[in-house]
Amino acid sequence: MLNIYTVSFFGHRYVERSEEIEMRLDKLLKELITQKEYVEFLIGRDGDFDLLASSAIKKAVEKFAYANTHFTLVLPYMKAEYRNNEKAYLDYYDEVEICSKSANAHPKAAIQIRNRELVDRSDLVVCCIRHKSGGAYQTIKYARKQDKKIIYLADEDITGE
Repeated sequence: MLNIYTVSFFGHRYVERSEEIEMRLDKLLKELITQKEYVEFLIGRDGDFDLLASSAIKKAVEKFAYANTHFTLVLPYMKAEYRNNEKAYLDYYDEVEICSKSANAHPKAAIQIRNRELVDRSDLVVCCIRHKSGGAYQTIKYARKQDKKIIYLADEDITGE
């Protein structure tokens, strides 16, 4: 039976010191892809960190993967941008899914509902947070309560109360 290791990514909308974050991310992705039997990457598309992480995942998969990865964009609800550009999305990601738990929620709540669903599905949560506010911060607090393994790319754990 295939041992699937699921990793999700969360970060603030704006990324500071992006080169440093990208270097840390590249090192982590190489380790995951080369040391795990099969890695499933789950990501949103809601800010700079998501785009930076997506790009790093694509590069690492091309460089190190031996058909042992799956890269899924998980949208909180159907977005017009996706509907109008479905082929481009499917050319970039292995799969695009609409989170069933958040699909019919109010848009302001949908992202957090989707984020918690991704945390629940993950063996590892990778984050890039620097301040104690926002959706990414709330998601990492939730991941800690769920006893998820968390890797902090930006700084040490700032969620500790």
